[in-house]
Amino acid sequence: MPVEMRERHIVDGAIQFFARHGFDAQLRDLSKSIGVTHTLLYHYFPTKQALVDRVYQEVFEGRWKPEWETWLDDKFLSAEDKFTLFYVDYADTVLTYDFVRILIFSGLTDQTITNRFFELLRKRLFPRLIRETRRYRNLSSRARPSASEYELLMGLHGSIFYSGLRRWVYSQAVHSASLQAYDKVAIRNQVRSYLQASVTLFKKEKA
Repeated sequence: MPVEMRERHIVDGAIQFFARHGFDAQLRDLSKSIGVTHTLLYHYFPTKQALVDRVYQEVFEGRWKPEWETWLDDKFLSAEDKFTLFYVDYADTVLTYDFVRILIFSGLTDQTITNRFFELLRKRLFPRLIRETRRYRNLSSRARPSASEYELLMGLHGSIFYSGLRRWVYSQAVHSASLQAYDKVAIRNQVRSYLQASVTLFKKEKA
């Protein structure tokens, strides 16, 4: 097998292995599961952390879409349409078996992957979502998000991710008529509830 194909085989196998067994599992078991020797595995990835880093790049950074930021920056879309467009595509992209389970397993071990991914969210997405929420409330402030603003946003973000937990961790159907881990109508309703709540909770703030 050519070098590139062998490496691809190892990475794809590692993604499924970690999603199924978590990061406490032994690499010898990974080697057996994908049909390569332990020595060959270490030839491509000298340390377990090197393999975990590659899994992060593939599953998390590799699925990041620049258009998410473009949509949220679009001045011609309403806040509801921006949030809904983003979160439907975000859910379609990340609420997969491997993404959800790897993120959860990382959170239960050393948080290497969870810390990196949430830092990405904090830098590139959350500030935009907070900004658009403020614009929805006719507030132009560029101040740092208050604890209340941030927690309200985490409620929306977490509720959408929770449908992935239901599907891929709890093995519960999100919607009886669909095998997907999310529901488009539910996401729009969650967005509407979030935006309306932001007006109610922060109505005393002034631009």
